[in-house]
This record gives sequence, C-alpha cells and structure tokens, in this order.
Amino acid sequence: MYAGTPIVGLPAVAFPFYPDLRLVPPLVNVERRLADFRPDIVHLVNPAFLGLVGLRHARTLNVPVVASYHTDLPGYTQIYRMGWVRESVWAYFRWLHNQADLNLAPSHFTRLELEAHGFERVQVWSRGVDTRQFHPQRRSHTWRMRLTDGHPEAPLLLYVGRLAAEKRIEWLRPVLAALTQARLALVGDGPLRAELEALFAGTPTVFTGYLRGDDLAAAYASADIFAFPSANETFGNVVLEAMASGLPVVAPRAGGPVDLITHGYNGFLVALQDQEGWLACVRQYVENPALTAKMGQRARAFAESCSWEAVFHGLLNDYAALLEARPSARPIFQSFRASAVPTPPLLGLGGK
Repeated sequence: MYAGTPIVGLPAVAFPFYPDLRLVPPLVNVERRLADFRPDIVHLVNPAFLGLVGLRHARTLNVPVVASYHTDLPGYTQIYRMGWVRESVWAYFRWLHNQADLNLAPSHFTRLELEAHGFERVQVWSRGVDTRQFHPQRRSHTWRMRLTDGHPEAPLLLYVGRLAAEKRIEWLRPVLAALTQARLALVGDGPLRAELEALFAGTPTVFTGYLRGDDLAAAYASADIFAFPSANETFGNVVLEAMASGLPVVAPRAGGPVDLITHGYNGFLVALQDQEGWLACVRQYVENPALTAKMGQRARAFAESCSWEAVFHGLLNDYAALLEARPSARPIFQSFRASAVPTPPLLGLGGK
C-alpha cells in the first residue's frame, strides 16, 4: 500500500543482456484485479511485457489506455552489441504504443524521435524536481571534503547515475587527463563499477556508491559542475536535480537534456560524438569560475519553473481530455464481482 493505493507485486525475471532490467512474463493475468479496482483509465508506464498484459485487459474492460515511454531500449541495443535487433525492438514498441489511446513522451526531443519511428498520438509529459530538497543551500563542507578526497579547493566535477555502459562515463577519463587541477566524483553504482574503478585508477576520482535523500542533495550542491555524458536519456532526471542544486551542466545534444539546457546560458550541449567539444566545454567551466557560478544561477532559476505540481496538473488534464473524447468508454464489469468502492479511482497502473 502506498498513499492509500494498493500495490500488487508480480514475479519478474532478469533480462539476459541487461540483468538490472526485470521483466514480468506476459502470461500473468491481472484482469480480475483491474476489474475489482474499477479504473477509469489504465496508464501503462514504460510498457514491455506487463504493459502488454495491461493493454489486453484494459481493452477487455473497455477502459481507455495511456502509455508512457521512458527508456531508450532501441538505443541500448547498439551499446550492448545487439544492433541487429534494433529495428525489431522499434517495431514491437511502435505496435504496442499505437494501440494506446494516448502516448506520452518525457521530452520534446523524445517525442520527435518517437514520431519519426511511426508512433502515433504522442504528447509530452515532462518531469519536475523538488527544488526544496535539491537546493544550493545544501552545500556541505563535509561532503565537499569527501567528494574531493580532501582537496576542497579543486574544481569538482560530479556524475550521478547508474554505472553502466549506456552512460558513457569513460568519456570523463580524458577530461581528467587534460585538466589536471580538476577532480571527479561518481555517485551511483551498477554493473560497470569494477571496470570503471580500474579505468579511473590513479586519477583524482571518488566512487561513493548509491546516495539518497539528504546525502544525495548535499553531494549535488557540494560540487561545481555536473558532467553527464549519457546519450540515451529520454529525459534526464539527474540533470534537472543538478540544475536545481545550482550546477551548470555539460551533456550531449540528444534526448531529454535538450529540453532543459540552453547552450551557453545555463549549460553546454555537445554534439553526440564530439569528445574534443566535450573537453572544451568542461575546460571553460574549470578555468572560469565566474562563468560557472553565473550559469549555475541560471540553471537554478530554470529548475524553479519545473514544479511537480505543474507536471501533474498537465497529466490530469490529459486524462480528462481523453475521458471527454471517449464518453462511452466505461469499465464493463458484468463478468466480475467488483469490490465496493465508494468513488471509483482514476486509473490503474501497468509497467514492464
């Protein structure tokens, strides 16, 4: 139970080529649970196999379906040397999403990419950030000492996220070689950690593992620059958290960060494969603290406009518009004994 809403756990298996991705086999049956819950809308979050089950049951119950796309699995096939299945993965997700009444993308960049691959009825459902939790005032001398390994005067680059191949963290190694005065902190964990620890051995790099809550907020605010090389982000939540913490960002000109960063104003965007350009942008920050501070202030100002309240207000408007467009779409419960619910809830959630 979460916030008064029942949570139903289902058995999942690890995807062979990406063990941290767990998938529910498409043979499960949750139709009775959906019928008992009596949703007005079924929202499939990042649908793969469980989402397919939810779609089937929603159609049986005559409930409108919203599907939201969050993970660039087609792009991951290239990184994990499975490019030969890339078009098949696109075809599967296009087929699945195009059966939904509304599709949601987390950024305008991702929306255009989906539409270019034949996805229909796509709108943007962005993301927000808690600007009270992630705030420049969270800056901490204790965390600064920890992240710089006792050298708080040095320019500090920060990465937050999974330590995985798709994040391209190895791009940060030449930066440290060229900018010897800089230091790097990698916050997070994942399957590539041991390999990255070997790659960054002998460099001024600190691995913290996973951080959460106040510790994570302090780590952001205690750094100077957010370095995020990942090129497969449909949104990039950590980018917005870093901006809310007052950090200017360097990121590829791809995916969700394009919606967040105005190049040269509150951060830098670099061509996808331009490692020299990446280094040049980081160098500008490291060698010009006044520029770094000014762009960090602008990053914070942008983040303050990205409230969760506005994000969810837009989502609820999308739900309402969908229900208004389909007035005849109401759950059909003749075959089920629905539990007594005083006020039918708005939606049921599906996932992977």
